[in-house]
Amino acid sequence: MTQTSQVPEQVQRAATSDAQQLTDVVTRLRRALRTSIRTDYPWESLPMAQVELLMALEDHAPAKIGRLAELQRLAPNTVSGLVQQLVEAGLASRETDPADRRVARVTLTEAGHIQLAEWKAAHERRIGSALDRLDAADREAIMVALPGLDQLVEQLTKPNAK
Repeated sequence: MTQTSQVPEQVQRAATSDAQQLTDVVTRLRRALRTSIRTDYPWESLPMAQVELLMALEDHAPAKIGRLAELQRLAPNTVSGLVQQLVEAGLASRETDPADRRVARVTLTEAGHIQLAEWKAAHERRIGSALDRLDAADREAIMVALPGLDQLVEQLTKPNAK
């Protein structure tokens, strides 16, 4: 192989390596945060799928089950089950859509808003505490990376993202 024919393969390997490294760090970060929050705040017991649904409701309520399923990229019956769990916990309410009595609309209850606010505050405290223990260079590197990470989220949430 010539040097020029190796470049695309090397670039592809580097991109895969970047993706692997980022995947590893994000996975470990999520696991560490989930574990540390439950250690520090034993009341934190909501499954992540329910938390994500509460966040979707905060941004899009009132919402139909189909719309929530689309937003979460889950099957409607899965979302319906999650909504039922939230309703039973008093964190969401399901009401008949006045425009179409066959359709349910889901909203957050006051308890749902409070639980979500407490969840966010607990995570902010935990992450803030960890950031405070980092040296200035590492903290700055993380803060500088945030716009790029935000753009990565945008790319991953586009309908054609795979």
